[in-house]
Amino acid sequence: MFNRQSLASHVALLGTGILATGLLSVTVIAQQQNDDAYTVPRTSYGAPDLQGVWRNATVTPLTRPRELGEQQAYSREEAFQLERAAQMAVEQDNEPLDPNRPPPPAQDLPPVGNYDLFWTDRGMFMPTIDGEFRTSIIIDPPDGQMPGYTDEFLAQRARQRETGPDPFDGPEGRGVGERCLLSFGSNSGPPMLPVMYNSHYQIVQSPGYVVIVAEMVHDARIIKIQDRHDATADVMNKWMGDSIGRWEGDTLVVETRHFNPWQSFRGASENLTVTERFRKESDSKIIYSFTVNDPTVFESTFTGELALTAYDDPLYEYACHEGNYALAGTLAGARRAEAEAAEQQN
Repeated sequence: MFNRQSLASHVALLGTGILATGLLSVTVIAQQQNDDAYTVPRTSYGAPDLQGVWRNATVTPLTRPRELGEQQAYSREEAFQLERAAQMAVEQDNEPLDPNRPPPPAQDLPPVGNYDLFWTDRGMFMPTIDGEFRTSIIIDPPDGQMPGYTDEFLAQRARQRETGPDPFDGPEGRGVGERCLLSFGSNSGPPMLPVMYNSHYQIVQSPGYVVIVAEMVHDARIIKIQDRHDATADVMNKWMGDSIGRWEGDTLVVETRHFNPWQSFRGASENLTVTERFRKESDSKIIYSFTVNDPTVFESTFTGELALTAYDDPLYEYACHEGNYALAGTLAGARRAEAEAAEQQN
């Protein structure tokens, strides 16, 4: 039986009929096995056709709940409970607040939020991968956990924290997502991982190229279908790295290296290599897998898989800095704190 205590309270609130009909239909659809007779369509020039708009939002977490050990998949009922709990959590968050309610005790105050539900796009369903409801995106190591960091990396990070610049000194000290230079987290990739919203991608192909446009910040990754990286790739250091691809049957295999040093996946270094695979399982699903290799930072490689599901609507404009005062407010607050500290010293 499903044993995640963190979700038990949500599941208990569901009763016997709330959301069940709609969610069950989605779960049954997701449970359908891959059709062995499926033929991947071809472009006019003969390449497997991956084009369309896709989304990677999912209930499945990146790493596995530790109590599940090496259990790679949930039963159908366990997956259904997860989906119901996720939807119920959103329903609860959407409940209107009483404007006359008294303030909560100070110790119970939640952290100040930044996005309301209008802006978020949480994963509330669990697409299957090869017929399985996965317990985590990471499938290797077998326990579904991120590998540890090397001692060398940990020592280097400690030195940087002691001697590095203050992240509030200026805009250059802030993250690339906060500065609207690149998607938050690793949404644009590689690897392309879901975050709390804007989980959509558009794949466009032409002879010799595959382009993946992420909805967030309109990041566009150009994948060249060729067998080696450009001679200038190690000095150009592009956003999202230098990606080259090849076709192995109907599967697109992409190798990416030479990342911009401002872009770091969980501390990864200039030695990072990400290998991705895009395998079209049906007209409505692409199985996306990735392997991360950086021996300078991680104790081992790790691999993950998730589903990209077809989406009928187009991508919309992501106006990252339009009306956005966060960066200016962050730096202004730091300057105010410095002034107050100086006044106290005097």
